[in-house]
Amino acid sequence: MRIYLVVVDETPESGIALRFAARRAVKTGGGVEILALVPPTEFTAFGGVQATIEEEARLHAEGLVTGAAGTLIQESGLKPTITVKQGEGPKVIRDMIAGNPDIAALVLAAAASGAPGPLVTHFAGTDAGCLPIPLMIVPGSLDREAIDRLS
Repeated sequence: MRIYLVVVDETPESGIALRFAARRAVKTGGGVEILALVPPTEFTAFGGVQATIEEEARLHAEGLVTGAAGTLIQESGLKPTITVKQGEGPKVIRDMIAGNPDIAALVLAAAASGAPGPLVTHFAGTDAGCLPIPLMIVPGSLDREAIDRLS
């Protein structure tokens, strides 16, 4: 099955990428995998404090993914695969792609204005030709109707 990998965070553009991926998945008979990244924490001398910080970050990421999955199910009927991983975004994404041959595309959305975002910058930059799958970058300025028309 063709899987569209989408990274979800608190930015408005992640919702745009998710909608685009869901619409493509419905039209192609594929699926969606939602990834929430938990950034690595800086080392804290007190292990209990560090564990608490990491747990709070993980719970926050799980909440984002759960909300995104609910929206996806409601709007498209697709039940996504949900993944929450801690680490540096580009490395986690590359590892996921390498570990799942069904992932057919990485779908990201660029910010509507200003810098496009760190993942778009990374994957569309000097390493753009190194991905083993297509990178789909959805403009963050698109409204729902435009996304539906284009997907």
